[in-house]
Amino acid sequence: MSTARDTARTGASSRAEQAAQRMAVLAEAAQPGARLGTKESLRTQCAVSVGTFNESLRLLQSRGLVTVRPGPGGGIFVAEQSPMVRLGNSVLALDAQETDVADAVRIRDALDPLLIEDALWHASPADIADLREQIEAMAEAVTAADPVAFVHANWKLHARIAAISPNPLLRSLYKNLLDLIEAHTLAVLPASDQPLTEYIAERHELHRDLVDALDARDREAALRLIHQHNTSLADEG
Repeated sequence: MSTARDTARTGASSRAEQAAQRMAVLAEAAQPGARLGTKESLRTQCAVSVGTFNESLRLLQSRGLVTVRPGPGGGIFVAEQSPMVRLGNSVLALDAQETDVADAVRIRDALDPLLIEDALWHASPADIADLREQIEAMAEAVTAADPVAFVHANWKLHARIAAISPNPLLRSLYKNLLDLIEAHTLAVLPASDQPLTEYIAERHELHRDLVDALDARDREAALRLIHQHNTSLADEG
């Protein structure tokens, strides 16, 4: 049953998304690194409250569109978009819960080392064979320059690694995070810029090496690769 409070929250979220879209248009029309203005000037331009504007800003930051710099000469600037950020913004079209998705990705990444530790101990030859099938699917997507297929194969690979863990709580939590990410993905859109294509090729190689390390029970290499995997995402987000 809907309440006045629920209605108010929905309205605030809608206004925050509208303000975020307005600032996104400004960001897309400007050069990377360009200063869009101060928080107060942009809030006034968007005609929203401080709380609504801060939510809009959080949406834009989670999408990698803007950065905030404090102090004299600071303000809101157009982000320098890396290939990973372009992957998120040009390939995945997300709904209004995108901040939830960003949080889910961060938590998922924090759980990855635990799952890798379990996979090192418990992966069977059949498990490794299944992982290699997903690596092959990622390779086919790279060859076809198809980020759509690549993203789906990548998700399936991570889900299959999680399935190896004997810990039901960890498996369930990780699966729920992946489900949240997929549930709020409205569409996977085509992308054709060359740096992005090169990027998914590099990500394929990293995941292939990770599976090789699991197969060899090489703990040092596996943990190094999963750290590289997640650090590169964090640095570029």
